[in-house]
Amino acid sequence: MTWLLVMIGAAVGAPLRYLTDQRVRARYATPIPGGTFLVNVVGSLALGLLTGAALAGAAGSRWQALLGTGLCGALTTYSTFSYETLRLAETHHRRLAVANVAATLLVGLAAAFAGAALGRALWG
Repeated sequence: MTWLLVMIGAAVGAPLRYLTDQRVRARYATPIPGGTFLVNVVGSLALGLLTGAALAGAAGSRWQALLGTGLCGALTTYSTFSYETLRLAETHHRRLAVANVAATLLVGLAAAFAGAALGRALWG
């Protein structure tokens, strides 16, 4: 049953990632990979929130499989982040590549910590 929950979550997360990226690219003509940055930060926040809820006993293993592994796993993307950062560096946007790495790590971690704190506050 767990694998089915993961599949359902992923079936929602992957299209959300794709559609978000397409919308950001259409709206902002820039070499900065804003769509990937956005989904990674939102996914970090959501996973932090789920972690806070789980630590408070409000989200069991099924919710973790559905939302954490399935939805957030398909929504966020380390491989695309790596590829897009490499492409920035290869196309003479080295400072943007470094900024992309720093911003993704710092904002992503901050979002995860904020989500976990919020989850504990709401359900703890």
